[in-house]
Amino acid sequence: QVQLAESGGGLVQPGGSLRLSCASSGDISSINDMGWYRQAPGKQREFVARITVGGVTTYADSVKGRFTISRDNVKNTVSLQMLSLKPEDTAVYFCKADFLTAAGEFPSWGQGTQVTVSS
Repeated sequence: QVQLAESGGGLVQPGGSLRLSCASSGDISSINDMGWYRQAPGKQREFVARITVGGVTTYADSVKGRFTISRDNVKNTVSLQMLSLKPEDTAVYFCKADFLTAAGEFPSWGQGTQVTVSS
């Protein structure tokens, strides 16, 4: 099992920046891809960014050029640097890690951290 804990959310004005972090614990040697998702009020959870163990990144079109995902495989953390934030980026942001077991690959989710972009 893998446990995840996000931090770094908050209130920021449009055009501002925030950096989210996610710390993992438990069977961290089993972690494969890590990523970020978000869920705005009244909407479904959506993909934001993903990074493989090897550092290959994928982004949602809505955040390309503004958000950067990174990971530290030694500290077992994943971060999301968010620049040029827009009101539509307001959501609860969740960290996700795919971890491997003898039975296959499973997702683990953090509890989420609120990001509010408002003037």
